[in-house]
Amino acid sequence: MMTKEIFYTEMDSPIGPLTIVGTRENGLCNIEFGSMEDVQDKLSKWLKKHFFDGFELILGGEELLPIVQTLDGYFKGTEQLTFHFPIDLHGTPFQKKVWKELLNIDYGTTKSYKDIAEAIAAPKAVRAIGTAIGQNPVPIIIPCHRVINSNGNLGGFTGGIEKKQKLLEIENASCLHSL
Repeated sequence: MMTKEIFYTEMDSPIGPLTIVGTRENGLCNIEFGSMEDVQDKLSKWLKKHFFDGFELILGGEELLPIVQTLDGYFKGTEQLTFHFPIDLHGTPFQKKVWKELLNIDYGTTKSYKDIAEAIAAPKAVRAIGTAIGQNPVPIIIPCHRVINSNGNLGGFTGGIEKKQKLLEIENASCLHSL
């Protein structure tokens, strides 16, 4: 079996360190909240699930530079996450359908879990939508932070509610500056 080279890098951000993971061939496949030291066990489990044991994790640089630059611009309020790099999504067909719908949420706006369920023609699947959103392997890029409860409360977020709040504040501030 051939070993797959999987690159990672870390970056600082207003929501703390991020570990960014991808391949040269297929692009970005994972973003974790935390430094590699903090997320190594979780990331290893995720990689084994999707790449089995046939991978080598390598500290990268140039392979992930476009992603780091895009995220840096996003955090500075100069980039609205129009990304120009491939994303290698690993998930079930249902999860991918949900994640694709999240890409339709405009920058600086929010939708409810119920809105997402209705948009993918699964109005009774609100809980399943929440579970799929929680499994999003590339948060921020696929904007799961823009999904809130129908009552306006923030709901859950894999990175923690404080990070979700901060991401929404970054987008709202950027929208105000562009008026």
